[in-house]
Amino acid sequence: MSHGHGHAPAHSAPPDPQGGEIYRLVLPNTSGAAKLSRDFLSSLLPLSRHCGLVDDARLCVTEVVTNAHRHTRTPLIRVRVTVQRKQVTVSVADDDHWALPEPPAFREVRGEQEGGRGLLLVERLAFAWGMTVLGGCFPYRKAVWFTLARPGAAP
Repeated sequence: MSHGHGHAPAHSAPPDPQGGEIYRLVLPNTSGAAKLSRDFLSSLLPLSRHCGLVDDARLCVTEVVTNAHRHTRTPLIRVRVTVQRKQVTVSVADDDHWALPEPPAFREVRGEQEGGRGLLLVERLAFAWGMTVLGGCFPYRKAVWFTLARPGAAP
């Protein structure tokens, strides 16, 4: 696992949510999935008193869902949002067994125009982010997740 070079180290698993509310959205893998996930966060976060995180959450979820849509053949994209008092963690899971995205640093080095930008954006905006493989044996799914923290909430 590569470590991010921004302020958001890439971890293999999201921080264990202590309490908080969990919301789930299951989407067909279509070109509209990113917009639906954006709208979901736009309506959810203000209700949870996280208005200040809406813009970053919309940008990050768009990139991660678009990656799942473009680079996997998963039938469903699953968005899971854990809302806590000071932070929000969004996890985007797909059912594609093989398509693990490359860490953004490698893509930067190769100069790939389009592919690596999304995760670099997530790395810049998120307090923490990473990738988790769900299920220990084949077939498995993977989830790309990110945590956004209220200003002043980060240790």
